[in-house]
Amino acid sequence: MSMNLRDKNPIVSVIIPAYNHEKYVGQTIQSVLDQTFQDFEIIITDDGSTDHTVAEIQKFTDSRITLFLGKKNQGSPVVTCNNLAHAKGRYIAWLASDDIFSQEKLEKQVKFLDRNPEYSAVFSKAKIIDDDGNDFQNEAHPYYHIFDQPNRTRYEWLNHFFYYGNCLCHPSVLIRREFCDITGYTDRRYWQLPDYDLWIRLCMISEIYIIQEQLVNFRVRDKDANASGNRPEVRVRLVHEMAHILNNYLGIQTIDEFFRIFPDATHLFSRNPDKELIPYYIAMLALNKNIINYTTPGYITFAISTLFNLFGNSRLAEKCAL
Repeated sequence: MSMNLRDKNPIVSVIIPAYNHEKYVGQTIQSVLDQTFQDFEIIITDDGSTDHTVAEIQKFTDSRITLFLGKKNQGSPVVTCNNLAHAKGRYIAWLASDDIFSQEKLEKQVKFLDRNPEYSAVFSKAKIIDDDGNDFQNEAHPYYHIFDQPNRTRYEWLNHFFYYGNCLCHPSVLIRREFCDITGYTDRRYWQLPDYDLWIRLCMISEIYIIQEQLVNFRVRDKDANASGNRPEVRVRLVHEMAHILNNYLGIQTIDEFFRIFPDATHLFSRNPDKELIPYYIAMLALNKNIINYTTPGYITFAISTLFNLFGNSRLAEKCAL
């Protein structure tokens, strides 16, 4: 482990979890060093790489870089938590060790958050690149257009996340440190969907914004080698994690908030809506979700579990039957 001493805390902490990315990690780090905004630190934790990733990182001698070495592979959420624990910046930027920042990424996002205190985090669109850094050509691939999103209110985002899943580019985020502390940033129990879980928890309490520019290059690896690649074990984990992450919606506190998130549910539950039955309403929306994909079993599991717990209370069970 190497440590740095600075006269003052940096404005931005760029946290990078690294694992077996010797081909890319040098470009990733250089893209941060080349920023037009230079008041940052880079906190890297290597997650037990078995290739030459660490050697590539150690080629950089910039004093703003701090490297931690993990003894074994534990997953990105775990090393992200370690990075965040050592970060001193007012704002936190997350960067995968195979992705690339555009030169003005931090400058534009710091300026936005400085000027707009009502937003907890700012994202951007992403340019999709292939394994060799070229423009990605497969327009049928799920990642080709997924990050081309408009801005929405936090209620609209919560609705979109519920029905359509994640569509925000994690390496594009710049988030206020205090909101990392409030939300706990990533939950180390989630291997596939820690960012999706975080976006839901964030929108439960604050507004977010997307700069409508491609400020990050997001790499789609060959042969579905991304951590989120379409592989059998990934699909299994997605279903399992979705069933747990949807529990975030059970934190909705009022009927007004429920209908602001789910205005489409007004015709279903508008007759004498009951605050105590919000979990029932959400479970029924999950069961009636019209979008069918490989996460659908997770919705069903969540709904059945929620109803099972609810019906354990005879008074609430009777309310549901009315």
